[in-house]
Amino acid sequence: MILAIHQPEWTPIPRCTGFIPNFVQTLLAIDTRPEQFMTKLPPPLSLALLLAVSVLVGWRPLVDTFALALQNSAYTHILLILPISAALISLEWQSLRPMVAPNVRTGSALLVMAVLVAGFVRGWSASLPSDVQLSIRMFALVLAWIGAFVLCFGSRVSRSVLFPLCFLFGLVPLPQLALNEIVWRLQQGSALASYWLFAGFGIPVVQDGVILTIPGLTVEVAKECSSIRSSSMLLVTTMVLAQLLLRSPWRKALVIGVAVLLSVAKNGFRIFTIAMLTTRVDPGYLTGRLHHEGGIVFFMIALIGVFALIWILKRGEDVSLT
Repeated sequence: MILAIHQPEWTPIPRCTGFIPNFVQTLLAIDTRPEQFMTKLPPPLSLALLLAVSVLVGWRPLVDTFALALQNSAYTHILLILPISAALISLEWQSLRPMVAPNVRTGSALLVMAVLVAGFVRGWSASLPSDVQLSIRMFALVLAWIGAFVLCFGSRVSRSVLFPLCFLFGLVPLPQLALNEIVWRLQQGSALASYWLFAGFGIPVVQDGVILTIPGLTVEVAKECSSIRSSSMLLVTTMVLAQLLLRSPWRKALVIGVAVLLSVAKNGFRIFTIAMLTTRVDPGYLTGRLHHEGGIVFFMIALIGVFALIWILKRGEDVSLT
């Protein structure tokens, strides 16, 4: 049986306070005519002010989300979202400056939607689990950030950086129910991938759900063996690489779809490799460093596969443009 380091169950952090219903009034109280306010301050300064207000009002879900990312490996990828989004926007910023034209109407509409969503959570907090409340409150906070960006820089600029803006929704932690379903799917897929590898190499194998039996060893693909952290990292990395290196939407979607399959395949290969080393070389591999710390090795193998596919698709794009 393959053992894994058991991650501690996430203990919900005390109920978040979220946005207050008069958030829009707080923003608009700065000037009774938003259009005039936007012309008085440079757009970057206006955005900084609006973001500061949003963080001041919604600081608790933000703190709880980052605390969750630090204590639960399934949410580690959240720590990458803000730096990546900021970097992608900064890469495009020089070419976007001439297009800056504040869009108060659309931006304010998004801000109002964010307040309504947060107000809904506040009104139904007694009937919603704490993890669901956190997810909705973070969704509202991200929506408010996007609304502030549109309000300050306009629709043209926002469309040009649509990917990094939408990428911010990666900050929204999945509720535990949804996460458990994903982990279960990864367990099932990993067990099936391992089964195919054993069978393909002519090794007698019997599968019973997530339990595999080969001569000399019984392997259980436990929750800790689902590779949820490396799978999340692979998906995030692939999305960014596809955005930077490819132009065609269908090619980007293809790479992301393949990354999902590779997330399962790499874990099946990891289980197969450890099982074979355990039964054919040294039983110590079952509890050794390759098992507990070798995830990066199989992550890199999958990432090489992603790079290879992107290279092939990029060559196809270059040929089609010539």
